[in-house]
Amino acid sequence: MTDTTCTPAHLDSPGKSSPWRYFDAMLDHCYDYAEAAHARGQPIVGIMCEFTPREIIMAAGGVPVCLCGGSAETVAVAEQYLPANLCPLIKSTYGYLVKASNPFLNWASLVVAETTCDGKKKMFELMAATKPMYVLELPQKSEDAGALEHWTEELRKFMRFLEAQFQVQVTDDRLRDAIRVMNRERALRRQLAELMALDIPPFSGRQLLDLKSLISGISADLEQYEAILRHVHEGLHEPAAPPRKAPVRVLLTGVPMAHGAERVLELIEACGAIVVCQENCTGLKPILEDVAEDDPDPIRSLARKYYHLPCSVMTPNTGRFDTLRALAAQFRPHCVIELIWQACLTYDVESYRVRTFTEDTLHHPYLKITTDYSPADSARLTARLEALMETVRARL
Repeated sequence: MTDTTCTPAHLDSPGKSSPWRYFDAMLDHCYDYAEAAHARGQPIVGIMCEFTPREIIMAAGGVPVCLCGGSAETVAVAEQYLPANLCPLIKSTYGYLVKASNPFLNWASLVVAETTCDGKKKMFELMAATKPMYVLELPQKSEDAGALEHWTEELRKFMRFLEAQFQVQVTDDRLRDAIRVMNRERALRRQLAELMALDIPPFSGRQLLDLKSLISGISADLEQYEAILRHVHEGLHEPAAPPRKAPVRVLLTGVPMAHGAERVLELIEACGAIVVCQENCTGLKPILEDVAEDDPDPIRSLARKYYHLPCSVMTPNTGRFDTLRALAAQFRPHCVIELIWQACLTYDVESYRVRTFTEDTLHHPYLKITTDYSPADSARLTARLEALMETVRARL
């Protein structure tokens, strides 16, 4: 296919004034922030799942840093210890440990793991040989009457562990302060994502994905989110060059795209599409719901919010379909693309239901992409994406 819509005209850099440029250097900002915190004795705490409440770590005086690996360059070294047919996110994360090349992991005085993935659970056992580890046990029967109580008690145990580990007292007031910071961050990122519902979104999906940080709650990040929103609402944001044809609007679901693993999203948008909605853990899924700030029991309030995450590890995972229905109504996609990292069995098995839901309920074309971090299949994926775009345009 040689259609000119496959040129990424709408991916040209929009008028990049300072708020945008700020997130171009996101890793540098996080490095400086964590280095300063580490130097003054503030604990760095590595996390690897959106089920881990950052608020409890922040209330205990720690700095929560996402450690999920998104680099293909750290996969090969991890395969000396992990199966080759394992999820690339797990292998990349562990590869950073083997190579000692992630400064945030090197500084971390604690890594918080969780039971959301069997592959990660076993990798955590290897990682625990060199890093202090705390494992959160997540109940996975989403509708079980005692599940929320179990999860609430699990978070209370985690809080008590941090108190002992860091020699601090986590008061309700400290928890509420952290909840307010995280609610503000969630609200700002949600407002940015909601701009993609416009007929002509101000950003590409790739640009929106850049508006994130490995470290939550940094005041300077929140100020820059506000500045970008202000630029857009006041007309100071120069729109991207319009495409030669109206882009196909895509709802992207499935696995998260860690920093450095954005290849599939870039391939989608290089084919004349725009990803208007990212229903995954690096997109909207973890920021759709806030935590009640005035609950007399802030731990219970945190447990309730995080337990509602519609992850494929849950059974049944009906919340994901409610979320997809609502997001499709809000963002008006023309099709749904589901990304599955190789060997991510829960998302892979659940994809049958997502396909059926997309085609029979949303009445949109659906495409599943299963891949890893290697660019070896990029040409094949592009051909499949081009075919999808042709199918969608024939229906418009």
